[in-house]
Amino acid sequence: MTGSTDQFQGKRVLVTGGGTGVGADLARSFADAGAEVVISGRREAPLREVAAHSKNIRFALADITDEVSVRALFATAGPCDIVIANAGAADSAPFGRTTLKQWDAMLAVNLTGVFLTFKEGLAQFSSWGRLIAIASTAGLKGYAKIAPYAAAKHGVVGMVRSLALEVAKSPVTVNAICPGFLDTPMTEETIRNICEKTGRTPEAARAALESMSPQNRLFQPSEVSATALWLCAPGAEGINGQAISISGGEI
Repeated sequence: MTGSTDQFQGKRVLVTGGGTGVGADLARSFADAGAEVVISGRREAPLREVAAHSKNIRFALADITDEVSVRALFATAGPCDIVIANAGAADSAPFGRTTLKQWDAMLAVNLTGVFLTFKEGLAQFSSWGRLIAIASTAGLKGYAKIAPYAAAKHGVVGMVRSLALEVAKSPVTVNAICPGFLDTPMTEETIRNICEKTGRTPEAARAALESMSPQNRLFQPSEVSATALWLCAPGAEGINGQAISISGGEI
C-alpha cells in the first residue's frame, strides 16, 4: 500500500469482483488507506471473508452482467467517489472450437459488465470521480486461444479511451490497468486448464506463464492496487484515458 492510513478518508470506493484475487487486495488496500469500501460479487462467502478484514469494508451481492442488479448495487452502496470495475472471468479454446456460448459469456462479464458498472458509476458522481477498469495485457495485444477474452479486454480499453474524452473537462478521470498474468486464483485455474489439456506439470505450466514476462514472474495483486491508489491520489489528475501496463516490459 502507498500513502498514509487516512489518505482516502471520506471517500467511498466500489470494487466489483471483490471477493478474491485483485479485487480483494484492492478492497483491503483502499480500506487500509481510510476509504469506505463496498465490494460486490455473486458468492457471499468470499465477500464476507474480505469484509472481515476491516470495519471499513462491507459487501453486496450483485451480478454485473445484469443491468437491474448493477443499479441495485449502487443503490445499496450509496454515492461512490471511486468505481473499480474489476469483476471478470477467463476461458480458453482454439478459435475453431470456440462456441457462441463461450463468446457471449466472455463479452458479458468482461466487457458488458464494465459498461454497466461505469454507466451507473458515472451517473451517480456528484463532481469528482474516478473510474478504473482492471483489464489485461490481453487488451493491448493478442494471445493464442483466448480470442473472446482478448476481444472483450480490447473493448474495455477502447471504451475507456472514448469515455475519457467525454469527461475530460470535468473532475472525473477514466483509466484501465492492464496487468500480465497475476499470482491469483484465476491464474491457478489457467494453470489447471493447461495441465489438463497439455499434460504438463503444474510447475511447467506456471513456468510457461512466467516466461511470458521479461521479468520472468507472475505479478502481484498489490502492484495493481498500488497503481489504483496512485490514480485516485492527488497528482494524477492528468492521467486520463490510459491503459497502464503492469507486465515487466512485455508491452
